[in-house]
Amino acid sequence: MPKVRVIRDGIVIADDAIGSLQRFKDAVKEVNEGYECGIGLEKFNDLKENDMFEVYTIEEYRD
Repeated sequence: MPKVRVIRDGIVIADDAIGSLQRFKDAVKEVNEGYECGIGLEKFNDLKENDMFEVYTIEEYRD
């Protein structure tokens, strides 16, 4: 699963991984833009209103 930074008031307060993603009651792998979904993080659960998620992946490459 992708990694996610939780940002509150411009400060990164957590760096975790997405543990679950749901659309209605179904577990899904992706959700299209503009649709509501539920996101669960693996370790961090102190989410508050106006927290922002910055989702990223780490890729390795060789020259």
